[in-house]
Amino acid sequence: MSEMTLSEAFKAPLPSTRTTREACQQYAMCALTVLLLAVCVLSLAVGPTEVSLEHIWGAVEYWVLGEEAALTLRDKVVLMDIRLPRTLLGCLVGASLATCGAMMQGLFRNPLADPGLVGVSSGAALAAVCVITLSSALPAWILDGYSVYLLPWGAFIGGAATTALLYKVATRSGQTSIATMLLAGIALGALAGAVTGFLVFGSTDEELRDLTFWGMGGLGSSTWPRVWSTLPFTLAVLVALPFIAKGLNALLLGEAEAFHLGFNTQHLKRLIIILVAGGTGASVAAAGAIGFVGIVVPHVLRLIIGPDHRFLLPSCALLGASLLVAADVVARTVVAPAELPIGIITAVIGAPVFLSILLARNNQVQV
Repeated sequence: MSEMTLSEAFKAPLPSTRTTREACQQYAMCALTVLLLAVCVLSLAVGPTEVSLEHIWGAVEYWVLGEEAALTLRDKVVLMDIRLPRTLLGCLVGASLATCGAMMQGLFRNPLADPGLVGVSSGAALAAVCVITLSSALPAWILDGYSVYLLPWGAFIGGAATTALLYKVATRSGQTSIATMLLAGIALGALAGAVTGFLVFGSTDEELRDLTFWGMGGLGSSTWPRVWSTLPFTLAVLVALPFIAKGLNALLLGEAEAFHLGFNTQHLKRLIIILVAGGTGASVAAAGAIGFVGIVVPHVLRLIIGPDHRFLLPSCALLGASLLVAADVVARTVVAPAELPIGIITAVIGAPVFLSILLARNNQVQV
């Protein structure tokens, strides 16, 4: 057998394998897109007031195309002022949490990394609680003109500070210790929780009730101003995905290997930290502390489409949005007319998956 023939013999299966994997990834993304559209339609239709598909399409034409539709005043109010901002905010929050979780797992090269698990969400929640309880001391011109932006920006600053401190503690000589990261995240989360509890202790009865339900997560207070204030942070995360995907793929080989492949690892780390802080902070500010989305969604998708971040990150955005919107539908229908906090639904789904990850890793170590 000649050298060319031998080379072809070894390389022949690779294109087929690659083609199969890419086809699976493309099919998965198409299926996730359809799933997201179906879940959004379900979210618009289901509720105390049933809305038909014809009225939903009429609302879409009215909102997107500006065409007057045959909608009653009730349908316009229900769809345009209540359910549509709620559905859009669920998409933004779910996409942010899932992609931020995937980015942190890629950065630390560990499937257990998650903004909620390592304390980033707790830091963002602490800053958000500070804004809620202490904003009354700010000047009136700030409260009148910029009150809608105080909560997301405050949560962003809290998440950024927590993420930067976590990375600083866990990194020595350019190497990040996963064990140190997890332990430091637990400690920072406990500290942020203690300070949050102190602020809650000094709040009024009305503030206490609001903070309690907000801390468990939910989309019940969704409004168009809250959607617009969250949108820039989520867009920043989504727009940056194509620029960091190859870098995260290189980091899977190790920081030294990624550096020799031509990637500025320090710049990539700083960019990921800023994106995770912004996306997580804005999500916590908009919907409260919602756990397990950032750890469950990337883990499930890795089993389906593999670890390639070029497909994993956008798939996480689609599935994360679908998961949170579906959880919101369950939360507002399972005990209707009351409403369950979304954090309860995601915890019921995410906790068993998280335990299965731990058990699988333990089995691998024993083998």
